[in-house]
Amino acid sequence: MSQNAIELRGLKKTYAATKKTEAKTALSGIDLDIPRGSIFGLLGPNGAGKSTLINILAGLVKKSSGSVNIWGFDQDENPRQSRAAIGVMPQELNLDPFFTPGASLDMQAGLYGVPKNQRKTDEILRLIGLEDKANSYARSLSGGMRRRLLLGKALVHSPQILVLDEPTAGVDIALRQMLWDNVRQLNADGMTVILTTHYLEEAQKMCDQIAIIHEGSLRALDTTENLLSKLDTKTLVVQADLADLITLPKGVIQTTRADGGMAFTYSRSNISPGEILDALRLANVKILDIQTEQPDLQDVFLEITK
Repeated sequence: MSQNAIELRGLKKTYAATKKTEAKTALSGIDLDIPRGSIFGLLGPNGAGKSTLINILAGLVKKSSGSVNIWGFDQDENPRQSRAAIGVMPQELNLDPFFTPGASLDMQAGLYGVPKNQRKTDEILRLIGLEDKANSYARSLSGGMRRRLLLGKALVHSPQILVLDEPTAGVDIALRQMLWDNVRQLNADGMTVILTTHYLEEAQKMCDQIAIIHEGSLRALDTTENLLSKLDTKTLVVQADLADLITLPKGVIQTTRADGGMAFTYSRSNISPGEILDALRLANVKILDIQTEQPDLQDVFLEITK
C-alpha cells in the first residue's frame, strides 16, 4: 500500500462560462503527494484554488481531469470508499440550530452508515469539550462551541484523513489552544491532518510539510524547515544610542522600528552580523540590547506569491 494518504496527478478544474462570467481555471494540473501520518499545510492567498481542491477531495466538486487517490482508493473507481476515508471540518458554521450536539453527531454518523452500536458520540463530545452541552440546542452554543462541534462532525465516521479548513478563524486563544491539542492527539493516534489557514504562524508551528498554491498552480512543496531555509535574509535588531552616521557594509538595509530599535536586514551568505556590529562600533554607537530574527513562513509565503 502507498505511503501517501492522498495522491493527486494532473488535477484540473475549470468552471464553465455563464451569461455573467467567463470560464475560469481554478486548478491547472496539480501533482501532489500527502504522506500518511503527517500534518500537512495547504496554503495560498484567497482565490488560489485551495477550497476547490478540498471540495474535490470531499466529493463536493467534480474535477475536470486528472486522478485523485485517497487512502489507496481511486476516487473514480471507488467513490464511496475514498469519501469515507476523509473527514472535513468546513470553514462555514453550517449547523442545524434545532439539533443538540449529541443529535447532530448521531445524525452525521447515520449519514455515513455507522451502525448505532459503533457510534462514538459520547467519546467525541468529551474530545471536543461539549460533554456538558450534549443536550443543548446548537443555536444556544457560542461561536467557539459551534466550531468545536464542526470538528466533532468530521470525526463521526473515524476517517483516516482530517481536513481542517480555516479551523481557528475568529476564535479566541483558549479555544485555539484546545483545538491544536486535539489535533496533535489525533495525529499522534495515526490520523493524517490537512490544514488550510491564513494564520501562517500556526502553519509554521504545526505542519511537517507545506504546499503553497497560487493561481491554481503548485508553487512550493517542501518540509517546513526547508522552506524556511530557502530565504537568505536575516535581520539584526539593535537597541542603541545613536552617535554618528553609520557606514554599513554594501547590501545591508537599515530601518527604524516603532520602538526606536534599528533593524539591519542582510544576506546571510554574503554578510556576517559581525561586520554590522563592527560598523556600529566605528560609528561610536552604544549598544543597549541586540537580537537576531530569522525569516518566518510569512516571508516565504510573500516571496512565493508576490
